[in-house]
Amino acid sequence: MGVVYHTNYLVWCEVGRTDFIRARGMSYADIERAGVGLAVSELSARFHAAARYDDLVRVRTTLAELRSRSITFDYVITNAATDARLVTARTVLVSIDRTGRPTALPEAVRGLFGA
Repeated sequence: MGVVYHTNYLVWCEVGRTDFIRARGMSYADIERAGVGLAVSELSARFHAAARYDDLVRVRTTLAELRSRSITFDYVITNAATDARLVTARTVLVSIDRTGRPTALPEAVRGLFGA
């Protein structure tokens, strides 16, 4: 059909999120080494227009909410050439320990995102 398959947008959100975290001074691998993982517990996406094969896209990621055990991110995915909005999305990630149980975000991780 010449359009990007819808699940690729979710991968782009993940790339945007990991780049957002890395830009604040810690990689996702560093977070895991601190003893926690960030598991997606909620996801919503609204499709506004389709990206076509070979389009360049831009992912704008913003922190929407920071709680003791969760982080919420918003995303706007646009066509990089035209700035046309393609998808808006939101993910909620829950901090889990190595056994998979919810746990408080370590202070080092919370500190990445400010007050």
